[in-house]
Amino acid sequence: MTRADWQNAGFGLYLHWPFCQSKCPYCDFNSHVAASIDQGKWAAAFVRQIRAAAQLVPDRRLDTVFFGGGTPSLMAPETVAAILDAVRACWSVSNDWEVTLEANPGSVEVGRFEGYRAAGVNRVSLGVQSLRDEDLRRLGRLHSAAEARAALEIARQVFDRVSFDLIYARQDQSLASWQTELEQALELTADHLSLYQLTIEPETAFGKRFAAGGLRGLPGEDLSADMYEATVETCAARGLRLYEISNFAAVGAESRHNILYWTGGDYLGIGPGAHGRVTLGGRRLASVAPSDPAVWLAMAERSDSPCWEATNLTPLEQAEEYLMMGLRLVDGLSFERLMNLGADKGLPTRLREMVGQGLLSVQGDHVRTTPRGRMVLNAVLRELLAGTA
Repeated sequence: MTRADWQNAGFGLYLHWPFCQSKCPYCDFNSHVAASIDQGKWAAAFVRQIRAAAQLVPDRRLDTVFFGGGTPSLMAPETVAAILDAVRACWSVSNDWEVTLEANPGSVEVGRFEGYRAAGVNRVSLGVQSLRDEDLRRLGRLHSAAEARAALEIARQVFDRVSFDLIYARQDQSLASWQTELEQALELTADHLSLYQLTIEPETAFGKRFAAGGLRGLPGEDLSADMYEATVETCAARGLRLYEISNFAAVGAESRHNILYWTGGDYLGIGPGAHGRVTLGGRRLASVAPSDPAVWLAMAERSDSPCWEATNLTPLEQAEEYLMMGLRLVDGLSFERLMNLGADKGLPTRLREMVGQGLLSVQGDHVRTTPRGRMVLNAVLRELLAGTA
């Protein structure tokens, strides 16, 4: 290939704010509850780390920034402004760069959102999760359905681009009740929805409760599949196209930052537990920062180097990541790029077998999952990656 592979997708920055007001029982992200947060200290640490990263990865044009967490809307607007000022001082940025900040409805108010917009945020993603008060309580959320609707209204007043998340396949949820809730959500959304099936992760409070025989009433596989099919059809009828297995958007409103992940771009990860992928000197590096906020902060305050550990990804590992991420996209991935990255020689045969089973389709250079394949994506990936160890 005539250019570095990451240039097929671009360059982004992920910033992890690790604090929440409470820990949701389904959440396995690196999030922590703190009695108090020294915003000045944290802003200075992020700025120092951004400058350190820029020394390592200079002369790039930045396409996207994403504030994730945790609950980034607990950040003071001044903290966000200091971080984005440092970003702009360290890299040139695209004229239409995308700057996303995740927010919880309970931490939203007009002045705070206007402060984020003034700092440079141009897209907000709200963690609504449900429009039912009873289910919000079951999910451990601190906000009500009414607060979620009010937060969405505020967000639409301040930002041109607004997304929000919902979780389905919840306890005692029927297909009809989910369809009704989804229709209500589609009345509220501006241009993007992230719709996730409830997943029980082992180390979460839900995981431990499930292992002990709790969490009764979770939908079975058939009902969950029906919910997914209904979700795709309902969103399409309302002009939100499925573009990734759990994400729906109006034309042009797709999350550019997440597409960068799914298409194998470079991104720096800064903050406690943040992951990154960056290409330097022809090597693709996987980085991860210490997950403990206190440890990360102490390191960031005294270090002029990025606070992360980095390992080299082999060509085969790069190809496997591109395969696993690219098949999440409805548009799929480039077969030529996949093989150039270093996929094993048996992969084309396994791809043909999946095509024959109606789980994948090939058009020109593009390989993508069929609707049937998306329903069993994890099984498809297991087959495709078989024999690559």
